[in-house]
Amino acid sequence: MKAFSQLYQTLDQTTSTNAKVAAMAAYFNNATAEDAAWAVYFLSGRRLKRLIGASLLRRWLAECSDLPEWLVEDCYANVGDLAETIALLIAKPSESENSMTLAEQVTALQALSGETEDLQKSIITTWWQTQDYSTCFIVNKLLTGGLRVGVSQLLLARAVAQHADLPRTVILHRLMGEWTPDTSFWHALISEDDGSADISRPYPFCLASPLEDEADALGSIEDWIAEWKWDGIRAQLIHRDQQLFIWSRGEELITKKFPDITDAIGALPDGMVLDGEILPWNNEGVLPFSELQRRIGRKTVGKKLLSEVPCVFVAYDCMEHNGQDIRQQPLYQRRAVLTELLSAYTNDLHLSKPVNARSWQQLAELRGESRQRLVEGLMLKHRNAAFHTGRKRGQYWKWKVEPYTVDAVLLYAQAGHGKRSNLYTDYTFGVWQNDTLVPIAKAYSGLTNKEITTLDKWIRKNTVEKFGPVRSVVTEQVFELAFEGINASSRHKSGIAVRFPRIARWRQDLSPEDADTLAQIQQLITTKDN
Repeated sequence: MKAFSQLYQTLDQTTSTNAKVAAMAAYFNNATAEDAAWAVYFLSGRRLKRLIGASLLRRWLAECSDLPEWLVEDCYANVGDLAETIALLIAKPSESENSMTLAEQVTALQALSGETEDLQKSIITTWWQTQDYSTCFIVNKLLTGGLRVGVSQLLLARAVAQHADLPRTVILHRLMGEWTPDTSFWHALISEDDGSADISRPYPFCLASPLEDEADALGSIEDWIAEWKWDGIRAQLIHRDQQLFIWSRGEELITKKFPDITDAIGALPDGMVLDGEILPWNNEGVLPFSELQRRIGRKTVGKKLLSEVPCVFVAYDCMEHNGQDIRQQPLYQRRAVLTELLSAYTNDLHLSKPVNARSWQQLAELRGESRQRLVEGLMLKHRNAAFHTGRKRGQYWKWKVEPYTVDAVLLYAQAGHGKRSNLYTDYTFGVWQNDTLVPIAKAYSGLTNKEITTLDKWIRKNTVEKFGPVRSVVTEQVFELAFEGINASSRHKSGIAVRFPRIARWRQDLSPEDADTLAQIQQLITTKDN
């Protein structure tokens, strides 16, 4: 545990990608196979299921520290992170007496789920009192399912590849899909590349960068393929060994959730992997994303919902054909393969067709039709581009329409996570409904570090009330929020839901009375639907 906690501290305290890779590679060089497997599990963003509720842990903390509950709650509100609060109040500054390995600690944590509350309390509080700060912090992060490590999948793959002396692309592919963090997994991850792969395993997704300059700066339009940027679930459709799999970009196996799509792909050739988008689609065309949300999160989909929200797969690319990885072929060749594959399918399998234009100006005019078409804008792909891993600038661009914007008032603030756990960086904003401010969105990105520091100081001085880690504040600060989509929603107090909200700018030139009204935002829904 001590080695893993030291690795976490190193990763948390540096912004150098090379330093992060070196630290992870050094850890793998000295770790047992079982510890290395669990380290990969956590470093890749996976988490243990929350084992003990936060309120119960805070009560045990008060009892164990001999502090009144109100003081523990106040400490938690100021620190903003429960694992850190526990470590600060309980952990010993001396060397840890806990000699468990990472794998042993995880096993011990998992065993808690079958124990009585009294025994859980005894075991956990003993850990707290026999660990140094960094180890105690990590154990509690694992316990609460809140461990977040500032490394990307690409950096993790680089570190494992450096340790194993293998190509990074091989490691990335092996990290995709479902796997169990055990000794067998670790040995398989770092073994020599024999060309074999689990039949269900998807490829790492190819991501696009936002187009920030004028489109004509990309050169001749003839060198680019434009497609509509659909608003659905990015997914890979896999047909290997006569079996069908659908993986989401979030590495969730969602095959059973879309029987209407799997029924359509059974006749496709074996040894094929397609990249595309799952969309709600009926006889009139694509449906709003809000309709797809009715199927997201359902383990099984009944006949009624299948009928009301039928879904299709719109294919963008072909990565594997006849069992061969063709990702390094130029895009125009892969599209030719894809077109031939889908030529016989017209219902539940669609080809993402090019948006043809003679000039960038004409393409820009077509892009202006995006919202009427229920798309987010255009994708621009270089004809000769390979299907690369992750976000590599230069050959794939997303040319999205301008976002919706609204001026809203800051209502609540909560501390962030990781390096920002001591700063108030998560905000809730409201707009006017008559004389009342109604919450409309939460956002935590868009401000500069200087603005975050300034706003944090203001929040601490202008707190009206505390609700655990959340503070309500004086309603004085106005912010312009940007978001990609808006829909009516019965699940929200305001009656609306916005997609991907973020802070566009701090409107210090506006007073709270200048903020927008709920009626104005509802008008955006009406305008969008017309």
